[in-house]
Amino acid sequence: MRVYIRRVKTSSGATAVQIAQKRHGKREILEHLGSAHDEVTLASLEQVAREKIQAGQMAFDLDLHTDDTTTAPAKGVDAGGGLVLHGTRPRVLWEVLEQAYERIGFTGAVNDEVLKQLVLARVIEPTSKLDSLRVLAELNVENVPSYATLKRHLARCVPDNWRDLLSSAAYRFAADGGAVSVCLYDVTTLYFEADEEDELRKSGFSKERRIDPQILVGLLVDRHGFPLELHFFEGNKAETRTMIPVLDAFRDRHQVQDMLVVADAGMLSWANIQALEEAGYQYIVGSRNAKAPMDLAKTFATTGNHFADGQVIETTTELKKGTESSRRRAVWQYRLAREHRDRLAREHRDRRNHTLQVQRAEDIAAGRKAQRKARFLTTGQRKSLTVDYEAAKAAEQLFGLKGYVTNTSMKVLSGAEVVAAYHSLFEVEASFRMAKSDLRARPIFHHTRDAIEAHLTIVFCALAVGRHLQTATGMSLRRIIKTLQPLREGLVEINGTIATIPAALTPEAKEILKTLPEKSGH
Repeated sequence: MRVYIRRVKTSSGATAVQIAQKRHGKREILEHLGSAHDEVTLASLEQVAREKIQAGQMAFDLDLHTDDTTTAPAKGVDAGGGLVLHGTRPRVLWEVLEQAYERIGFTGAVNDEVLKQLVLARVIEPTSKLDSLRVLAELNVENVPSYATLKRHLARCVPDNWRDLLSSAAYRFAADGGAVSVCLYDVTTLYFEADEEDELRKSGFSKERRIDPQILVGLLVDRHGFPLELHFFEGNKAETRTMIPVLDAFRDRHQVQDMLVVADAGMLSWANIQALEEAGYQYIVGSRNAKAPMDLAKTFATTGNHFADGQVIETTTELKKGTESSRRRAVWQYRLAREHRDRLAREHRDRRNHTLQVQRAEDIAAGRKAQRKARFLTTGQRKSLTVDYEAAKAAEQLFGLKGYVTNTSMKVLSGAEVVAAYHSLFEVEASFRMAKSDLRARPIFHHTRDAIEAHLTIVFCALAVGRHLQTATGMSLRRIIKTLQPLREGLVEINGTIATIPAALTPEAKEILKTLPEKSGH
């Protein structure tokens, strides 16, 4: 294996410096160090390459190799002894993230450098607060705080009302001069590896099917998935009781009128519908498929149960609470799963769940499982348990149907527009996935309410930065980081003068930077 420094003439006339190796006659580029437009910069880059090779014990062959053209060594510069390498840093990535943070308005809302550093460190590498200092040091960020300073700054989060200030900045950025009138809402759970519950961390229904103490997190986003509001609640609180407090806080802060909120079927309850209407909200909430036989009874009786792909049926649904009942507008749509991959996956999941439900009813009826409530299980003569196969067969006819309950009139939104608005909910689900996976939102290291709020405030800001960059570039956050992080600029001292060697941009990096505002500086 031969490792060497390689010069390449670029289309702009500059000379790019690379570390390359040749193995079994094949050349492999190990690292792009940058491009030089003058002899001093070229000599600096070559010295950086030498020190990198020597540091990695790869100095088998330090001859210079030049492609396309031959460039003479720099004159008047002692490339061996007159240069001191002070390190490298992924400045391109840091500036892209830093300027996204500033574009959203977070710097103006809360002018705290430590908060910004923690947010951007979490975007790059989600880890603990203590380990974030290591991430910042590896990035060669200026003025990395101590752990004591970090804790002192984060202690200001609740007293100084950071979450509300940052939420207001996010809303102004999302609104961009106009009101955000359509919002998407959903809830997730974050569990803690703790033995004991407290007033906040409590056991409850877990979306991750865990029994650990947890909290509920309610997230409000715009139709593009950009976060607007984040709140957390006790772990045993009913999901349906989280929506109104979040909506009220959002509306009161921004004075939004004629708000339309979209939520999934988990939010459909008598209490929520009543509260939404009393508060003056418009809503679209997913309906449960068990309502289809009642809602569509007249349709089934007159036209049967065969629908065209994409067909929308307007009807009403009955909501009950005890002896009270009332009817609301309902929209149903049929989708032919076989024509599209995502629909096929949904139909497969529906059929699998249906099969499991029938099997469970059969096992309970046969005594193979303990008696408990199960779908398609009925009590026959002498209190014997039997499986209602007719009900199971009828349920199969509902595959492909999805319902929506709304208080909007047909003059405001047609049935197709109701369906389209509801389908935007995948954006809030995508934001939750980013928060829980890419940004690792689960606050495993925190146990006090204030510490959890500070942590989730950081996650909220990191989520906003990530969603903004994804929307602007059309690329995933992980791909953006993977593309920009290897681009490192060098800091060298040349005869007592500090010089910066810019990073050589790859074609993909140029495409990313081209999609961002010119303020990015690249």
